[in-house]
Amino acid sequence: MRAKEETEEDLEGRGSLSSLRPHTFQEYIGQEKVKENLLIACRAAASRGEPLDHLLFHGPPGLGKTSLSRIIASEIGVGFKATSGPIIEKPGDLAAILTSLNHRDILFIDEIHRLPRAVEEVLYPAMEDFHIDIMIGSGPGARTIQVDIRPFTLIGATTRTGLLTSPLRDRFGMVMRLNFYSPKEIEAIVLRSAGIMGVVIEDDAALEIATRSRGTPRIANRLLRRVRDFAEQKGDGKINLHITREALALLDIDEAGLDGMDRLILETIITKFNGGPVGVEAIAASIGEEKDTIEEVYEPFLLQEGLLVRTRRGREATEAAYKHLGIKYTPPQTTLPLR
Repeated sequence: MRAKEETEEDLEGRGSLSSLRPHTFQEYIGQEKVKENLLIACRAAASRGEPLDHLLFHGPPGLGKTSLSRIIASEIGVGFKATSGPIIEKPGDLAAILTSLNHRDILFIDEIHRLPRAVEEVLYPAMEDFHIDIMIGSGPGARTIQVDIRPFTLIGATTRTGLLTSPLRDRFGMVMRLNFYSPKEIEAIVLRSAGIMGVVIEDDAALEIATRSRGTPRIANRLLRRVRDFAEQKGDGKINLHITREALALLDIDEAGLDGMDRLILETIITKFNGGPVGVEAIAASIGEEKDTIEEVYEPFLLQEGLLVRTRRGREATEAAYKHLGIKYTPPQTTLPLR
């Protein structure tokens, strides 16, 4: 692997999907309040000739954290470097990146909650005072030297804010949450992406894809590509509602946007654990999936849709989950029956 810094394409997959990403705030659909605040902050920083305040994006995956970060760099007119927490293994790796930044550049760290603690501590003086402390030598003769770095902006992205340490979280001047998109916003994204791809798509087909995309642009674009393939092989290449429904049925995406794993999670809670409450570790063991994947990828949407609730005792399937799966609902027995 070359160095420890990667481009956005390295982080999110090379290929034509990169051409679907927006390049300006005007092209970026949704997250209106976030965009408005960012535009004000970017223009203010640019007018003063200062770096933008350090910024933390949080929220479910696939909502556009990386795209927004690149747009910010473009809006201000500065350089952009991207990396991710898991690949920065040693303090020296981060030091090499920080010392390579130019004045006011933006450093984007995805999955920032996965930074090793020793690496994270290098960020503290870098974020506050724009210097890093480098240890020279080892043992009793070791000494620390202070190296100044050019003022920069750190943009962190995380799906798990609760895993961030307080010292790191408190050093961000701006903290912004990205929320799931509305079906209409996703529909607009699908229509825009189809135009870029040169695909003819009917409005009702775009809305059908949108309603099954879990409020997530990344998923919408992925489904659009699969429906396009289906339309080319099973039809004349044009995407209409009938073709879309056939393709999504083949992909096992139901009308609510749930896929096979979503339904398996709910079915497991209902059939194996009497609807819950049950710990996520037990669910993960039962379905053969990683605990973190359940918490980061599947749970947010199930919670958003009211199909799952989290309590202090664990996860519970809601009455809506039973109805969606066609299973008769039995209310949980919360109190002992009277004799």
